Amino acid sequence: MQTSKMLIENIVSGINNSTISKVITEDQNKDYEGMLIQIENNMYRSRLAKVTPKKSGYFVVFWEKDENDKNQPYRYADSPDKIIITIIDNDLRGQFIFPKSKLLEKGILSDETSKGKMGIRVYPSWVKGLNKTAAQTQKWQQHFFVDLSKDRERERLEELYFK
Repeated sequence: MQTSKMLIENIVSGINNSTISKVITEDQNKDYEGMLIQIENNMYRSRLAKVTPKKSGYFVVFWEKDENDKNQPYRYADSPDKIIITIIDNDLRGQFIFPKSKLLEKGILSDETSKGKMGIRVYPSWVKGLNKTAAQTQKWQQHFFVDLSKDRERERLEELYFK
């Protein structure tokens, strides 16, 4: 069974022969394969999105524990520059590689002006028949999505991961 870490390792080694040099497992989000990953000099936060039977798209958590052991949304200031959301759904594979600046703009990460969100729903290109709000979300998310079920777009992956 493929894990999100295995998929990331495969992608990164195919882009520019890079390797994952450090992995910090985020135990509070182990159900979502939560981890921080270092590739070369870049840090990434990674999550595996989950199928939800009653709603379209995939759900992923976006929280961590604070010093009082209370769940809180990720903070912009503490987040790596990129957050990878992997989808592994039977034969379907894909990744969203979001820059933290876009997640702040969309109110997902917290800062002085935004309370952030504890979880989000992502909509890969293969998800159809969405309501208006979900379709709008899918539209902005597509700029950061790569469908790995098809041929891998090496240049696009390199751009999303490393630029």
